[in-house]
Amino acid sequence: MEFRRAAFPRTDGSGEEDAQDALSAHVMVEGEGQLLASFRVMLFGWGAGLAQGYAARFYDVAPLAGYALPIAEMGRFCLAPGGVHPDVLRLAWGAMTRLVDEGRAGLMVGCSSFRGADWRAHRAGLALLAAGHIGPAEHLPGRKAAEIVDYPALAEPVGDRRAALAALPPLLRSYLAMGGWVSDHAVVDRQLDTLHVFTCVEVAKVPPARAASLRAVAK
Repeated sequence: MEFRRAAFPRTDGSGEEDAQDALSAHVMVEGEGQLLASFRVMLFGWGAGLAQGYAARFYDVAPLAGYALPIAEMGRFCLAPGGVHPDVLRLAWGAMTRLVDEGRAGLMVGCSSFRGADWRAHRAGLALLAAGHIGPAEHLPGRKAAEIVDYPALAEPVGDRRAALAALPPLLRSYLAMGGWVSDHAVVDRQLDTLHVFTCVEVAKVPPARAASLRAVAK
């Protein structure tokens, strides 16, 4: 938990452990006797189970309740302070791929967080999301959190696309590279001083070359 606390400091000093930890598989990547990366995965047998997940605290996930295949929720993805070698990320994604494949999950979901709760600091990245990455209407989670940002209504046209992509959190960039989509609103989390969006990857729609690369690492 110390590793996670360092990655997700809380403004109110509350504890890091939560109810979802007991429902999760916890993955750790180590090297030279040090913890380099970690995340947790919850696997739900079908869409209705997602109501027990972390994302359901902030988003109305009822639109996904009728989904017939298993869903994997990934959370608390964190890296060692100061950055890590790209191979660490590849190993982490390989482990995630193996869990998704073994669980026969059709969707991989999570909350992708921007550091800093003020949406104005993330204008470029949010504009990019609004311009082409909002999910299908029938699956979009509804609004539930006390404080949200209707970023599509606030976003300006995308200027420098490369700069906008660089402004996104690394985890979110990885999701988008796999064909992922995001919610049509962001949630302000004052406790963690973050702004996050619901993120979903439809496993069957991951680009074949990307899927093959991930599965090669998973072996």
